[in-house]
Amino acid sequence: MSQPSSASATTPPSSRAHDAVLLVNLGTPEAPTPDAVRRYLLEFLSDRRVVSLPPLLWQPILRGAVLPLRCKRVAALYADIWMEGGSPLLVHTRGLAERVAERLPGIRVGHAMRYGTPSLARELERLKDEGARRVLVLPLYPQYSTTTTASVDDVARRAALPVHVVQDYHLDPGWVEAVAASIRAAWQVQPRGEKLLFSFHGIPQRVVDAGDPYELQCRASTVAIARALGLADDGIMLTFQSRFGREKWLQPYTDATMRALGDSGVKHIDVVCPGFAVDCLETLEEIALQNAELFREHGGETLRYIPCLNADPGHADALAALVARELDGWTMDAR
Repeated sequence: MSQPSSASATTPPSSRAHDAVLLVNLGTPEAPTPDAVRRYLLEFLSDRRVVSLPPLLWQPILRGAVLPLRCKRVAALYADIWMEGGSPLLVHTRGLAERVAERLPGIRVGHAMRYGTPSLARELERLKDEGARRVLVLPLYPQYSTTTTASVDDVARRAALPVHVVQDYHLDPGWVEAVAASIRAAWQVQPRGEKLLFSFHGIPQRVVDAGDPYELQCRASTVAIARALGLADDGIMLTFQSRFGREKWLQPYTDATMRALGDSGVKHIDVVCPGFAVDCLETLEEIALQNAELFREHGGETLRYIPCLNADPGHADALAALVARELDGWTMDAR
């Protein structure tokens, strides 16, 4: 596992008194209620990076059909996993930012959301008002996609101070080892399953066909983590989850794979989701509950979900080291 990193390892803390860092995640409703879910989904699904349909066509569908049909059901799913401090995504993102801050003395480290609160745009404005001269933004998306990281870039370009956005860290050695270590730890508690399945959030196939590198980076991350674990190709599987709408998304689909594995006689599988930095609705509800039930319905016995890295010390070590390197390599005239 990577060693803790601090800014003082390469640059005196005094020279970084005006640096700030924001760990940015996708976003979450403020409460597990239909109204809060509606506000969140309206912002999220109105982003042209997420849904590329012309607004004049998409907005009536979104407001008249999608939101009325989804908000109550999604709110109930959030209620199943809600934590005392908010949604798991918010709680774990905040905790991770706090852990990273401990490893970067002299640098202001906070967190923000691309959609919802705390708003990335408002946090950048606040940091400028508080005297920050430059802000390094680390999207908590290890793999780059135009549907996620590029949307963070869109906000950063509108900021009134220099902002550098880390584009990806899908092969960062510290991050790869942190994920591998979390899997090893799970196997120490309980013997490994017959398969280790890597489930990543899907995106439409047409986006990849247009040149988005996301699929290639997911596959590269999977290979790197498997190698760190010493696993052969026949011991792992890669799938994509969380598709939306009727068009073709990246395949194989996670839910279809669950059915096929159960039908083929596989009884015990482990699932890890290294495209997600922290646990959220898609991991805790979709994988650990819905897909586990689906696997059992088709003859499987146990699906063990291996949690995201969340605020694990190894995760904080890896991201702090990454941030320190990015700051060291960033010149003031870079945006």
